[in-house]
Amino acid sequence: MKTQKNISQIVIAAAPHMVGDGFRVQSTLPGGTRSENNRISPFIMMDYSAPNYIPPAPQPKGVGEHPHKGFETVTIVYQGELEHRDSTGSQGKLYPGDVQWMTAGEGILHEEKFSKEFSKQGGKGEFAQLWVNLPKAHKNTPPAYQNLTKADIPVITNDKGSFVRVIAGTYNEVKGAATTFSPVNVYDVHIKAGDTQTFSIPAHFNTVAVVMQGAAKINEQEVKAVQTALFGQDGTEITITATQDTNLLLLSGEPINEPIFAYGPFVMNTEEEIVTAINDYNAGKWGSL
Repeated sequence: MKTQKNISQIVIAAAPHMVGDGFRVQSTLPGGTRSENNRISPFIMMDYSAPNYIPPAPQPKGVGEHPHKGFETVTIVYQGELEHRDSTGSQGKLYPGDVQWMTAGEGILHEEKFSKEFSKQGGKGEFAQLWVNLPKAHKNTPPAYQNLTKADIPVITNDKGSFVRVIAGTYNEVKGAATTFSPVNVYDVHIKAGDTQTFSIPAHFNTVAVVMQGAAKINEQEVKAVQTALFGQDGTEITITATQDTNLLLLSGEPINEPIFAYGPFVMNTEEEIVTAINDYNAGKWGSL
């Protein structure tokens, strides 16, 4: 029997802050690096950079060399262009509609900045970055990338112009583009004003809806930009009716019921593992750019 998955809390995004010298972001998820807060597991955090004008610059701005270990980053480009390179020797560009799913695993150094071409001319940028935890068994997996172009990501549309991009997981029996280490659904949802979309989520999954643009009634509760609806685990059905043209990320996943110990860009299970990660990084074991 299908039952409604009720909203347990609506969280207003934090005040904007800068990441590096290029990204003005708002943090949208509450405290995912605390062991006592597993209600958003396997998700850790999500930053959203709302549409803003990026002025021309002689050198690309963004985030310079920095490390990650023990989790995955999912970068979604809505507007603008990004360029990345890392300590494995990988490099590439992300264009509007592209997604980069990076597995930091046992440790990686990388940088992500606006592309050289975009930096020269300037323009509007809009981005989201989600952090997804790795189960303990996979925290030391080799670093890897899934570079998902716009064309790689399945899109389900309707006759009203609304659509869902299935970045990960399964939606209406359509499999998403990304491969994941635990059961995760990442839906990039775009709903036209007045239209309604319904989603079925497993009852035991943790689920959040991050409204980035517009406003919608989600299971009869109004949620606006930039707000996040947290759902209880009971029930399976989510109904979203857009009161304005609305863009949101609907995230759900099976909780990773393991301890979390985090320090900056390292997310492990114990303090001892964090100390090891810091020592390995300082010793240069993750290579260099």
